[in-house]
Amino acid sequence: MEAWYLGAAILAFAWAGILSARLCCYRKQIRHLRRELEMIEETGTGLGLTSVCGIGETEEIICAVNRILEKNRETQELLRRENRSYRESIAGISHDIRTPLTSAKGYMQMIRSEKVTDEKRKDYAGIVERRLDDLTGLLDQLFLYTRIESGELSLEIERLNANNLFAETLSLFYEDFLEKGCEPEVFLEQEPCYIRADRQAFVRIIENLIRNALVHGTGGYAFSLRRSGQNIVLSVSNRTDSIEEGDIGRIFERFYTTDVSRSRRTTGLGLAIVKKFAEQMGGEAAARLADGLFTIEVRFWCV
Repeated sequence: MEAWYLGAAILAFAWAGILSARLCCYRKQIRHLRRELEMIEETGTGLGLTSVCGIGETEEIICAVNRILEKNRETQELLRRENRSYRESIAGISHDIRTPLTSAKGYMQMIRSEKVTDEKRKDYAGIVERRLDDLTGLLDQLFLYTRIESGELSLEIERLNANNLFAETLSLFYEDFLEKGCEPEVFLEQEPCYIRADRQAFVRIIENLIRNALVHGTGGYAFSLRRSGQNIVLSVSNRTDSIEEGDIGRIFERFYTTDVSRSRRTTGLGLAIVKKFAEQMGGEAAARLADGLFTIEVRFWCV
């Protein structure tokens, strides 16, 4: 009997020792984690928590906290990129608006000069009018994109003859291509291509694609409206020396422009509006670059 009590006592002491050792490990781990969390809070380091003694469920807790820290770091990095992009966008828009205003102001001062002939005044007045038209176009793009993003712009979806709208809109830019000294290739399906879309939004897509080609293209203009299975594909192609492969992934981003100097009077919103409108009407927009030929395709369901 005494032996049994002795064995039980030894076992109890051994178990107490084990529990005491585990408790020490827990305390050591907690102190270690507290120091690491304090360091992360003070320095903002990107390191995660580490373990000094893998015991119980502490490893699982450390892994869970590290996942939270990693997600938080990714969120912070995303916010930093968004803030940087926002600041760059504001700076770009300010430049785009200030440039035509500064130019118009300069020509207005020359118009007031007594040394300027009537003929020169007429020329300067024409330049001022063009600068104000540029500014109106920039503000119109910005206002339209803001309305799309905020959900204030409601689309009226109807059955449209895409051929007719495409041909009519393209014909409005005939003089622009003459000024560039080139005539674009145009392909239209012989049979009517019907899609379900908002008339004004579809026309704006075509206009923005054409203007983008005129601003950034160097020739080789080609416009087509084709059937492809169950889709109607609107395609615009042109040679370019201002777009690189690295730009393709960002080409539809708001305010993104490959014109670093922003000398071409573009907000970088034209293609963003194209993508937004296409997606709101159940379509999609994609871009590619091959051998210096830049192509944008917008797909709609055929009805």
